[in-house]
Amino acid sequence: MLTVDSFPATRIPEAAEALRPQIKAFLADRLAGMPASRRARTWSGFDADFSRALAERGWVGLTMPKHYGGAGLDAFARFVLVEELLAAGAPIAAHWIGDRQSAPLLLHYGTEAQRQAFLPRICRAEIFFCIGMSEPNAGSDLASVRTRAVREADGWRLNGQKIWTTYAHKSHYMIGLVRTSGTPEDRQKGLSQFLIDLSLPGVTVRPIRLGTGDTDFNEVFFDNVLLPDDALVGQEGNGWAQVNAELAFERSGPERIYSSLVLLDLWAATLRASPSRADEERLGKLLARLAPLRAMSVSMTGLLAQGQSPLTEAALFKDMGTELEQAIPGEIADAVATRLDTACDPELMRTLAYLMQLNHVFSLRGGTREILRGMIARGLGLR
Repeated sequence: MLTVDSFPATRIPEAAEALRPQIKAFLADRLAGMPASRRARTWSGFDADFSRALAERGWVGLTMPKHYGGAGLDAFARFVLVEELLAAGAPIAAHWIGDRQSAPLLLHYGTEAQRQAFLPRICRAEIFFCIGMSEPNAGSDLASVRTRAVREADGWRLNGQKIWTTYAHKSHYMIGLVRTSGTPEDRQKGLSQFLIDLSLPGVTVRPIRLGTGDTDFNEVFFDNVLLPDDALVGQEGNGWAQVNAELAFERSGPERIYSSLVLLDLWAATLRASPSRADEERLGKLLARLAPLRAMSVSMTGLLAQGQSPLTEAALFKDMGTELEQAIPGEIADAVATRLDTACDPELMRTLAYLMQLNHVFSLRGGTREILRGMIARGLGLR
């Protein structure tokens, strides 16, 4: 149950903080001249070359053991890295899912053969992953998935569909949650996770075009796809427990509060050139909401470093964080509208326009607000 002790006060260790100057210097060089309207895409921005440059510095798979190609550092070091990447607006989508979720999942639940085959390549940013969870007519209700894998003599036969799969069209592999026994009415029972090679015959990826013109999201169809026997991740039927551990990583990081940070920084800079008491108060209120959320994320990083899985805490944080992320573009748009007699920075307006078209997505990715609030209610003992 959630209590006042669910988010213990936590400080980032000095060893992790020592990485910050190196990361800042790297980003200042790599992102020099990139406009804010491009940097606002941040963890939605796909740039394989940038991801490989990070990997050359040992900054992909930072928490993976050294014998699998990682840096062997802790979750706090990764928090510092991710915070700096997001604050700068670095295009990190290429390696993002593999680094944040797929590698830790394989480390904890995969076979030794799977670890040897995939973890070093993830750490070198040679292969990219996507997540196969949501399905049509199911949304964030993961337990109602209908995509099914049936065991055959030479492997598993996969049929079904996934939707809202970020960068499936540019990924090499998906880790998919599918049903291996029972029916959707059985809910959590009978679910398993599979490593799915997206180049296999029978896999079709169809991009979904957003209002911004971007095609980050996709539908993925499986038509009699034959998976090898060793595509199963972990134990058959244990998929629900495994995916819950994975979701704690997905929902607890600073990406759930920093999606609009490039815009916020840019707006703050324009206020220095053209001060306004009302706008400064508006900025202060946004920062006052941001600071405790960051503290919550650091706290959950500490829990993850201890081997815990703060699933309910992560749901609460993600719900509150995406609410703020969505509010920032709206607040800035309102501020701009009250000062029509003041010339606006064109780059600020381009960045604002992009995020105003995108911010509705923030409360969808990683679980819809309705599903998260149901989880929070259970965590509070209300249902």
